Amino acid sequence: MNMGPVSKQKIDALDARMAELGIDQSKIIEKFILGRGPGGQNLNKTATCGFISSPPEEINIKCQRTPSRALNRYYARWELCERIAEKTEGEKSRRQQEAEKIRRQKRRRSRRQRAIMLADKRKHSEKKAMRKPPEVTE
Repeated sequence: MNMGPVSKQKIDALDARMAELGIDQSKIIEKFILGRGPGGQNLNKTATCGFISSPPEEINIKCQRTPSRALNRYYARWELCERIAEKTEGEKSRRQQEAEKIRRQKRRRSRRQRAIMLADKRKHSEKKAMRKPPEVTE
């Protein structure tokens, strides 16, 4: 498998991971399609968006991270490994954990939480104000 700009070590690590997860590379359907979104003329005329389908696991992956076909193939295969590991091992993948973290960060605080936070801020500011030297009035 020619992977172009991807290093030999990364290819070997990916192959080992695929073997470890029991992914048969002969059963993977891989094709390149036209990408979508911003990218200009080159994006519109070259098929660099990698599409990988694994019928045994019923997983389809489309990868358009880079303009390079080889890198997109690598990233799509890596994503396939992540999804199969997530399915088989039952653990939350790094991608899922990051998505949950963003969801938690976007969640709004309740009215009570906001009131407590503002009270703490007020108390802290009063404490800081007490450290200032007293104003001299004549």
